[in-house]
Amino acid sequence: MSSLPSTVLRAAAAGLLLIAAGCALKFPPDREALDKEALGKAVPPALWNAGGGAPGAVADGWLKNFNEPRLEALVNEALTRNVNLRIAATRVEQARASLKIAGGALTPAVNLLARGGGDLGGDGSGLSGVLLNASWEVDLWGRVRYGQRAASGQLASVEADYAYARQSMAALVAKSWFVAAESALQRQLARDMLAVAERLVELAQVRRRVGNGDEMDVVLAQANVQSYRDGLRKLDLAREQALRSLEMLAGRYPAATLEATDALPPLPPPITAGIPSELLERRPDVVAAERRVAAAFDRVQEAKTARLPRISLTAGLASITSDLFVLQDRDNPSLTGGAMVTLPLFTGGTLEGQVELRTAEQKQAVAEYAATGLNAFNEVESTLANESALTDRQTMLEQLVAQNQRALALSEIRYRVGSADLRAVLNDQLRVYSSRTQLVRVQAERFVQRVNLHLALGGSYAS
Repeated sequence: MSSLPSTVLRAAAAGLLLIAAGCALKFPPDREALDKEALGKAVPPALWNAGGGAPGAVADGWLKNFNEPRLEALVNEALTRNVNLRIAATRVEQARASLKIAGGALTPAVNLLARGGGDLGGDGSGLSGVLLNASWEVDLWGRVRYGQRAASGQLASVEADYAYARQSMAALVAKSWFVAAESALQRQLARDMLAVAERLVELAQVRRRVGNGDEMDVVLAQANVQSYRDGLRKLDLAREQALRSLEMLAGRYPAATLEATDALPPLPPPITAGIPSELLERRPDVVAAERRVAAAFDRVQEAKTARLPRISLTAGLASITSDLFVLQDRDNPSLTGGAMVTLPLFTGGTLEGQVELRTAEQKQAVAEYAATGLNAFNEVESTLANESALTDRQTMLEQLVAQNQRALALSEIRYRVGSADLRAVLNDQLRVYSSRTQLVRVQAERFVQRVNLHLALGGSYAS
């Protein structure tokens, strides 16, 4: 029994010496080197080229800027109950479990085998006893550690993807909320125009009775009413579909009974847009792509080190007795220890193929990082440009609506006194409706683009 501790100590010392002699782990390229390799000449400028946005760092908590408590409650509901987010959350759980599995290979594996004698043995040998066995692969070249680090990088990428999925869900609910508000405004506008069209029918009938008009004017006016009624019905359906979409996002049954806003709030002032060079470090989807590059790098190193010898240390503690015969080894319990070396000599190209596969996956991860980064820049620049254009368009459309309404009022007066025909009134009426419809569309689109800008800049919906 006196030799047992020394045997264990010698095995442990041998393992530590092997680890010390092994090579240190290589590290993936840092962000600066990755950006240089992946983005090439796509160097971010000092300021956004599209202009717009207030100076300063990107702020979080953008959802509260709209001052819509019902919208905030609906976003929180969607973040809790949305099915797609629940699926994304399970991917995080899977990645955590994979990391746990990969980390387990760094520690010794210990197994216990117990056997009963007599009838319990089942083979009549009379043997009984306990065997405690431990084995540990000495990670001399870092193969296991590379695998663990790759799993850690994969978990980080999945967590960043999940964070971006939650931000995207908050943005989608907000945009759907404003689309629902637009549908309500468009429906009210259609009702107003329908009322104007119905008054025009009454005017045409009066003109026919007094002899200043004819049946053709009445028919045209009535047809105009039916056209607005048809448009109103389509807008009713659009409103229902917008509410169903919101209910689906919130995990509710799509019954179109959700109480949504029927008006647009005041648009918040311009937000701080930060600087382009900070975007790649802030947006979760870009961070996820960068972590996938790091994980792919570690997978390549793991595949390369798999071609090198593997060394495992083993130790066992056994206590065995027999009711039928005397065992030759009278030391009981007994301790055994040893080492095993495995060197892959011929694998038919499997290990080389693994290196080639992992290398190709790393190239793919770098290319995907470049695509994600460029897309992020494009989304910010495009959204800033859209915000500027929509602001100008709203100003022009407000003037156009006022001019068309004035022209319609003059046409109605001329028709009432008999100096113009009904077709001129109908054309002016159509221009008013078209310009007012465009104005509402632009007003709602400004809210949608503001949400898009928050998402593109990587700002969180939460404070």
